[in-house]
Formats: sequence, C-alpha cells, structure tokens
Amino acid sequence: MSQNLFKWKHFESEIIMLCVRWYLKYPLSYRMLVEMMQERGLNLTHITIMRWVHQYSPIISEKIRNHIKLANDSWRMDETYLKIKGKNAYLYRAVDSEGKTIDFFVSEHRDKDAAKNFFRKALKAKHNQQPRVITTDKYAATEIAIHEMIYSGILSVSTTLRKVEYLNNIIEQDHRFIKRKIKPMLGFGSFKAAEKTICGIEIMHMIRKGQIEEIQSVLSEVQFINKIMSIEA
Repeated sequence: MSQNLFKWKHFESEIIMLCVRWYLKYPLSYRMLVEMMQERGLNLTHITIMRWVHQYSPIISEKIRNHIKLANDSWRMDETYLKIKGKNAYLYRAVDSEGKTIDFFVSEHRDKDAAKNFFRKALKAKHNQQPRVITTDKYAATEIAIHEMIYSGILSVSTTLRKVEYLNNIIEQDHRFIKRKIKPMLGFGSFKAAEKTICGIEIMHMIRKGQIEEIQSVLSEVQFINKIMSIEA
C-alpha cells in the first residue's frame, strides 16, 4: 500500500498540489497565491502554502528524478548567487549542450569544496553520464576542483576542461528562469528553506524544457504529478 502523503491535511490533495505547482512554476509570491485561492472561495494563509512547498517540493523532485531523460556528455557549468538570511549564497548549476539541466547544488560558499559537492551530486543522478567536456566560467576554484576530481578518479581522465566564455551563454541564459522565479521571494529565511524550494523550482524547469518523457503538455504534467504523488483522479 502506498503512503498517504496528504493524511491529516485540512485541504484536498488537488488544492495542495495546485498551490505547490503554481508557486514552483510561475513568478508568484505566497501572498499572490493566497489571493488567487480566495477567488476560488478558499481561505489560506501564506504560511500554510509555504509549509506545503517546503514539505512536498523535495518529494516531487525525488520522485520525478527517476523519469528524467538522459543528458549528453557536454556540460556547461556556472554558479549564480541568491540571498539567504540577507547574505549571499550560491546556486551551482549545469546544463548540457542542448540546454537540458544536468543538476544543481545550493551552497553557502563559492569555493572548491562546493564545486566538488556539485559534481558528486550530478554524477550520482541516473540521467547523467561522465562528462566528455566541462565548460566553465574560468573561476579558479572550480577549475582546481575538476583537476582534483580527475586525479582522484571521480571524473574520467578523458574529461576535458574548457574555458570559453561564449560557450557558457547557454547556462547563463538558463539562470534567468530560475532568477525570475526567485526574485519575488526577496530571499530565503534559512538554508534548508532554500534547498527545499529550489529543488522544486529546478524540477519544474526541467519539465518546462521537456526533460520528462511522460510529460508533453500542461494536462499531462498535472496527471503525471498527481500519479506519482498517489492522488486519485
């Protein structure tokens, strides 16, 4: 028997998932969603929706990651900043040469260890393969991390490190979607909140880019997410 992920909730699972999907997918604030739900005759608080996002985003991400299409072996890596408790933190991201998301990693620091943690996470994902080439933004700590991981055997010895700025335009353009979604949030209150929210934003971005085989439209997106979350039609 599958676990009931919505047990003891005061609202129907379809309403919960609607709020979570819309928040992760569109540049909406929690308070905007409260007003949108009021138009449907539902009285919610922004705290309630925030708790739903923090609870269900990691679950959606984990369940969908097993369905992501295989990415190619040409990685374009870069990092962008975000605000956590009013301080700069960093979002490491990579896409392949076709723009498909490789993976992401939230870090409090921009350094060699953060880059290594990103690569370890990306290499564990089922939809990724050993990179043939990694294109970076010439940030020294990232380059050192790649060389050390090649030396230790985590990255293949045949992996080529390429430092060509214009080739990384594709990842810089891809950052814009994530930044557009994060901007209305005005920063995160904690590191855990940032991790839980961004994993959902990233997975919805993958869906938008067509990286999930079973999803070809908005309707199939709703049906697929409801299915993996065990919501009856």
